[in-house]
Amino acid sequence: MTEAKAAPASLLQHDVRREAFAEASRSRAEFYECLSARRDELFELTDALLCADGPVASPVDLTLVPEHRRGHGALYGALNRGRIDVERLRTLLAELSLPRFEGGRRPGGRGPVVAGVPQEVRS
Repeated sequence: MTEAKAAPASLLQHDVRREAFAEASRSRAEFYECLSARRDELFELTDALLCADGPVASPVDLTLVPEHRRGHGALYGALNRGRIDVERLRTLLAELSLPRFEGGRRPGGRGPVVAGVPQEVRS
């Protein structure tokens, strides 16, 4: 009879990170599908908003965040003419699982959670 051996912790962490990354990728793709007009710019604006180091005082501040790679014109075009399928987005958000952390805080205590996956996993 063969004795079962436990997998090393580093392999388990690797699997968890891979699963979290796959979940984040799926969620991002589904979010992208919620966008219609000006979807690329709206998607970048969302990334910039979630990755900003603090509160954003005005939309133009988002153009200073590295995740936003477009200019002011694209930002205002997306805000003025971009479209979001609100019902689809509502369904997507309702289906997301939120991460649970010991003590209610993530390690390091900062960075956005996108699609239920911490920024550290997305990087």
